[in-house]
Amino acid sequence: MVNGRLYCLGPLQHLKNKFSQGYTLIVKCKDVPARSTEVANIKQFILDNFKEARHIESYMGISTFYILDSSLLWWEIFSTMEEACKQYPIEDYSVSQTTLEQVFLRFSRMQSRPDV
Repeated sequence: MVNGRLYCLGPLQHLKNKFSQGYTLIVKCKDVPARSTEVANIKQFILDNFKEARHIESYMGISTFYILDSSLLWWEIFSTMEEACKQYPIEDYSVSQTTLEQVFLRFSRMQSRPDV
């Protein structure tokens, strides 16, 4: 409920699918200190290959991205990332869907404060 109005109702997966804000992609680069340019190359690859991708942070060779294109299919993400693994020293990566908490926070931002 937001401002006394019901905005969403349904099973968890339905809510995630309907109000999704895209995906979170976390990429871990191999041998970080010796390959700091590789982190930049991987970042550019992701920004070039996923429309509406946004780099959030890079720290110790681990980079976090938001992919805001919720119409993107899982297999497309994994296919692109497997190609990246062939070209760059990627040790590991993970992709996750919008969490229910993120959906809740999206609605809570719409809540107006009552006049005090």
